[in-house]
Amino acid sequence: MSGNELRWPAEWEKQDAVWISWPHRGDLWQGGLDALHGDYAQLAALIAPEAQVRINAAAPLHAGIAAQLQAKGLNASQYALYNHATDDVWCRDHGGIIVHRADGGRQVADWTFNAWGGKFAPWDKDNAIPAQMARALNLPYLSSEVILEGGGIEGNGEGLILSTEAVLLNPNRNPHCSKSEIEAAMHQLLGCKQVFWLGQGIEGDDTDGHIDDMIRFVNASSLVSIIEPDSKSPHYRALAENNERLQDLRRPCGSKVEIIPLPMPRPLIAEDWRLEQLPASYANFLICNNRVIVPIFAQKREDDIALGILREAFGRRYEVIGMDARRLVIEGGAIHCITQQEPSA
Repeated sequence: MSGNELRWPAEWEKQDAVWISWPHRGDLWQGGLDALHGDYAQLAALIAPEAQVRINAAAPLHAGIAAQLQAKGLNASQYALYNHATDDVWCRDHGGIIVHRADGGRQVADWTFNAWGGKFAPWDKDNAIPAQMARALNLPYLSSEVILEGGGIEGNGEGLILSTEAVLLNPNRNPHCSKSEIEAAMHQLLGCKQVFWLGQGIEGDDTDGHIDDMIRFVNASSLVSIIEPDSKSPHYRALAENNERLQDLRRPCGSKVEIIPLPMPRPLIAEDWRLEQLPASYANFLICNNRVIVPIFAQKREDDIALGILREAFGRRYEVIGMDARRLVIEGGAIHCITQQEPSA
């Protein structure tokens, strides 16, 4: 890198912290907000041995959050509370993406957020989070009018970024931008060298098809990709097409990328809810230093198979841990969706 050239670090690179946005809306989660708070505290307890937990939440919520974290065994040095009011919880999508600068510093990419194509108003508080994160960390930030959510992109740390046409090229995001203009914006804010485009996403995904529910790098040269062998599944066609496209994927150096199949869980069906089939996926994991936190769904056989594949894929350096994510997918996301890593300088 030279000058102010940027690089988006891979998720397996060293992290100082993980950011989350604390849930506070009783009109969501099928009325299960109190139980969800327990899930968030559990996730914080899994992150805390590896990185500080940094929390976006309006100031009146702070005392209650601190009590729940301390009840899970966290001490005051393991978490930090910021008076950053939010509309919703999806920090992967509304949080700032922190990149490395060639001068050794860090910088925040501040994309525009419109709640996945204007689906869930309001979103003005969420859209303000990246700039607030930058000010809290005393980092410069670069803003763009391009609408992009963090769950819609996946990178390997070498400048290769994967995304889906169903999200970034959707008229509900960037109707006035061409594919090349969106790629140029990713180069400007993330230092990306090449973008590899996939097609559609899995069924039930409010985001229109985020990549982090389907395809995730486990190192610079290998990725896991969700598969669905059942031709009657609503996921089948989109996943088959994406896996066919992946055969042409190359790293910036020109070498092929190893593709590791990762199965889906059995369908999770919600009754009397806006989502009939929930977008449950084992790919929605968080890598946090020496730990990988994987969503599981109380399906012993399927959960064990997925965890076994991921343990082999990540190798002995990583502790791969499953966490029950059934309450999270009620609103359409899982562990990766509610977190945003802060890479070390």
